[in-house]
Amino acid sequence: MEKKRTEARPTSARSRDRGRATRRQLIEATARLCEERPGAELSVAEIANAAGVFPNQVTYYFGSKDSLLVHAAFLGLLHDARRIERIGRQAPDAATFRRNIARAVLAMPSLPSVARALAAAISKPELAPVVDRHLQLLFRQSERFVSQLVEGRGWRVGRPLDVEARTFWSTALGAVLLVRAGAHGTGADLDLAGALTVHDDEPERG
Repeated sequence: MEKKRTEARPTSARSRDRGRATRRQLIEATARLCEERPGAELSVAEIANAAGVFPNQVTYYFGSKDSLLVHAAFLGLLHDARRIERIGRQAPDAATFRRNIARAVLAMPSLPSVARALAAAISKPELAPVVDRHLQLLFRQSERFVSQLVEGRGWRVGRPLDVEARTFWSTALGAVLLVRAGAHGTGADLDLAGALTVHDDEPERG
């Protein structure tokens, strides 16, 4: 009996590893399709084909296509956020940082997919916990980034870092939702940089 239990553990571990790998394949393939075809209605068959898995594995691992789309949208957003951080680190002063971050965020290719994910969570409450987990991860990642930057540069923030991160992303995502809902306007009509309170002690240009 002891031998059977010992043999079962590696098999179970391999099964979990395969499951994690399949989930990752599905999320990454869906994120790639969303970036290549923004706004397109993806089918389960297309997603499965791109990931190299069977269509029924979408529902097996995620429960629904909508849940998978939420995971994929936020994977794309987190990848974009890391690229935004690189842009932020290149800013010579806080004013430039605010402008460059705002401009880059509004141009992120993942934003339309994330807006769809947020809208799906409104109409399908079972998706809300999935969206919330990803949003919390985004907020924490952004908070760590700003904390490291202001400490390294000697800059200051006008409110708690967690509030700074939430306020900024809520403004950015809210703007995208408005556009998707039919509101007229462009990024030039939104002072996203004004949602950031990062400042330095030098006189700021413009």
